[in-house]
Amino acid sequence: MERVGFIGLGTMGGPMAANLRRKQVPMVVHDLRAEATARLVALGAETADGVAAVARAADVVITMLPGPKEVAATIATILSEARPGMLVMDMSTVDPETTDAAAAACRAKEVAFVDAPVGRLSQHAERGESLFMVGAEAADFARVRPLLEAMGTTIHHCGGPGAGTRTKLVNNLMTVCLCALNAEALTLASAFGLDLGTTLAVLNGTTAANGQLSVNYPNKALAGDLSPGFMIDLAHKDLSLILAAGNAAKVPLAATAAIRELYSIARGAGRGRQDMTAVLDTLCDLAGVKAPRQAPLP
Repeated sequence: MERVGFIGLGTMGGPMAANLRRKQVPMVVHDLRAEATARLVALGAETADGVAAVARAADVVITMLPGPKEVAATIATILSEARPGMLVMDMSTVDPETTDAAAAACRAKEVAFVDAPVGRLSQHAERGESLFMVGAEAADFARVRPLLEAMGTTIHHCGGPGAGTRTKLVNNLMTVCLCALNAEALTLASAFGLDLGTTLAVLNGTTAANGQLSVNYPNKALAGDLSPGFMIDLAHKDLSLILAAGNAAKVPLAATAAIRELYSIARGAGRGRQDMTAVLDTLCDLAGVKAPRQAPLP
């Protein structure tokens, strides 16, 4: 079995790496926070003193990092220790330019490259139920598929390198914008004095229905739990990446641009590290109405 290096053990990366170890995948891990590696060490993973040490120790290196700057720097360091036949799989959410540059740099070193950004939420990652959007050559996809199956339940091969990243931006445009639209609708319902249960029954029974409203909201903002499954700061970052990519492709994204500013307002209100459904509380505060709450789903 190939030895896997995992770099980036945050809200998503930590659970994903833990699921790999539970399947007895040989692993060496690294994160800037010592406490983040403790869970993996307890599961039998080894730690490495830095990115370069991970690259020297692993056949497949997985990265799960905050954004383009971190991905570019980390992959450059990995490639400084590259051996032909290695594989790098970046699972971060970044822009197409970053992914394409990483793929080209890997090719120059005879290193395979896969982009496999992650769908669904942190609770799905904990349960091993993530969705993956994969950009890879066929042989490389076959090589990483067992690793993806150990971390999730749904795998889409979207095309060659770069297709995963591009699919993730399309997905997150819908996800993050629907979250904001739900917040506006529920704030208006609160201002009207409508019963929350009845309103949700109507919305979930018509074409207004969406997964954010039926799955995420009931377990986060509506339950009064604003701890981050996916932070407002990250939602804002993703919308910024989407708008930049749309601009590069000459695709107008007017609604997305307006919705990003709602997340800017939420960040300005000090909610950047709260769950993205906290845009509901932001809007309710601005409207001077009580944020709706109900018992979480069983």
